[in-house]
Amino acid sequence: QVQLVESGGGLVQAGGSLRLSCAASGGIFRLNAMAWYRQAPGNQRELVATSTSSGSTNYADSVKGRFTISRDNAKNTVYLQMNSLKPEDTAVYYCNARTPFARDYWGKGALVTVSS
Repeated sequence: QVQLVESGGGLVQAGGSLRLSCAASGGIFRLNAMAWYRQAPGNQRELVATSTSSGSTNYADSVKGRFTISRDNAKNTVYLQMNSLKPEDTAVYYCNARTPFARDYWGKGALVTVSS
């Protein structure tokens, strides 16, 4: 069983920055693929960024060059650094962990609001 707790959401003006954190407990963090998803009102949940257990990263086209996913295996934490934020980045951001057995776990989400 893996528990995930996001933090760092809030209100920011367009062009600003925020860093989300996701603290994990349970399981073996370094073996898990970690990801950030987001869901805006009326939209489906979409993948934002991924970090594999080997350290590879991948990003949605909409955030490439602006967002950075990173992980600290010693702290069982994954981060999402968000720069040059746009109003369309407004969403609830969810942390996801996928174990080597392909089981998914989710955090409760952190709200990010970007004002124009």
